[in-house]
Amino acid sequence: MRSTAPMRTAKIGCIAISCAMCFLGLLMLLFPNPSSALIGAVCGVLLILFGCVRLIGYFSKDLYRLAFQFDLTIGVVAVVLGVALLARPGELMTFLCAAVGLFILTDGLLKIRVAVESKRFGIPSWWLTLCFAASSSVCGLLLTLRPDEGGRFLTILIGVTLLSEGLLSVSAMLTAVKIIRHQQPDVIEATEYREL
Repeated sequence: MRSTAPMRTAKIGCIAISCAMCFLGLLMLLFPNPSSALIGAVCGVLLILFGCVRLIGYFSKDLYRLAFQFDLTIGVVAVVLGVALLARPGELMTFLCAAVGLFILTDGLLKIRVAVESKRFGIPSWWLTLCFAASSSVCGLLLTLRPDEGGRFLTILIGVTLLSEGLLSVSAMLTAVKIIRHQQPDVIEATEYREL
């Protein structure tokens, strides 16, 4: 039997970090004038944590294999972006917006595919992931195309984007990740081989 601990860690970790993203997005909407260095540092830490959790999810082999199927690339890109932001959090605001926007656009588009596959798989709440993925993709596209807008507008746009991405990730984890207690391995290994 395969241990479900990595799957649980990935699912719980992704939900926790997604909730932190939602909280940060709400803060940015309520207080749209923080320093760019603070935004860069917080987003850098969140991206590194998010990337690590997505990598754990990719290697955990959950039962449905829907939510984590594209997470090797997403996890590596998130960690690299997070490290770049932490290295120079205040100087990289335009880069931050374009890179995070592209990252969220890509994740949203991949989650649209997850939603479609979830529908084929028979998961009843597939439409929820589809709605959040579409809104997240639009926010990511806006952030990618308008990285040099004024500070207040940009902060609000980042806030909306983080909130949307957080809701998308929570939705995907709750609907498309199935963990069962006694999950069997993918391949049953034979202990001996005999020719007939």
